[in-house]
Amino acid sequence: MSTASAYLKVSGIDVDVIYKNIKNLHIAVYPPLGRVRVAAPQRLDDDAIRLAIVQRLPWIKRQREQLRSAARQSEREMVTGESHYVWGRRYRLKVVDEPGRLRFEITGKRLTLHAPANSTSDARRRAIDEWYRAALKREIPELIAKWQPIIGREVGKWTVRRMKTKWGSCNRQSAHIWFNPELAKKHPNALEYIVVHEMTHLLERNHNERFTELMDGFLPDWRARRDELNAAPLAEENWGKSNG
Repeated sequence: MSTASAYLKVSGIDVDVIYKNIKNLHIAVYPPLGRVRVAAPQRLDDDAIRLAIVQRLPWIKRQREQLRSAARQSEREMVTGESHYVWGRRYRLKVVDEPGRLRFEITGKRLTLHAPANSTSDARRRAIDEWYRAALKREIPELIAKWQPIIGREVGKWTVRRMKTKWGSCNRQSAHIWFNPELAKKHPNALEYIVVHEMTHLLERNHNERFTELMDGFLPDWRARRDELNAAPLAEENWGKSNG
């Protein structure tokens, strides 16, 4: 089955479009950030796909809100036995009562939190958020240094910042790139994909054919990395023949 891909922006929402040898159009919304992906028949052009997305905007927005609600409801209590992901691997949390500052360490398949007995869940969540940020900050400089000579552009500044619906963002004028701290929970391949994706925007602003060609040249397996990053859709709709 042959495939191609493109990107669209519809009502402020970034949409991944995958063209396949299929009959009907499918729209899916992926956790944790509400990324929207469309699997479209090869016969459809951008205008037809935009129309389908616009017609399904209320449904898409409901799914994205459900994701945000689910994220709030599943907020970690930071107690022994919880599962936490670090660089794509699952670890069981063990909390050890210990005076002093909150700190984390990984041993085998266990993530240990050393924390005072009277520390609150909020304090522990802030601590692990900072720990994830620090993990990202250790990896990002090496990746940027690796890709700057390949892409041919320099990053002016980079920042780790929580974002509701994006893994990364880029300001072309200042060459400033932002990274979502959630990336520290994903496989390292995902971080490299986002680094290359955002640095490619220093060459091409839009998610158009040129952008896709550049990504193909820089990182041939970028689609697989993107799909792994955005795996497990929250919901999916089949856009049948009557709507095509």
